[in-house]
Amino acid sequence: MNRHTKMALMVAPFLILGGYIASDFYIENEAQQQRIFNMVPFGHCDVINQKCVLKSGDFEINIYDKEGSTTLNSTFPLDSATLFLVEGENQASAYPLGMSDSPYYWQSPTPLRNKISMKGDKYKLRVIANIKGGQYIAEFYTQTTK
Repeated sequence: MNRHTKMALMVAPFLILGGYIASDFYIENEAQQQRIFNMVPFGHCDVINQKCVLKSGDFEINIYDKEGSTTLNSTFPLDSATLFLVEGENQASAYPLGMSDSPYYWQSPTPLRNKISMKGDKYKLRVIANIKGGQYIAEFYTQTTK
């Protein structure tokens, strides 16, 4: 074996390890970049009767109101979540949701139940859910069916 082959065999493990570490840093940096995804309602949305699911690919959010406290349940752990109640002239009232038992459950007291408690009542909502630099957003209507 000549000296060039010996040198190549000695340097190769360090190059492999360095490449592995560099690719890990690159992938982590890409995951932290700001991205926006649109969510759409999966079927009819009825927050009061706990039948409102928003989807974007594999990511799903279930929104429901229980005794004046609006809860958001997601399929992946969230960093933060905000619910907006939208009035007639697109005037939105923000309700930052606080983490409940785990990063999968977020809730906040809202006046939503008072606004749409009767059958047939309809209301416009917006949701922003943040996951590692990605923002999942939705604007949809909830309508009480029972």
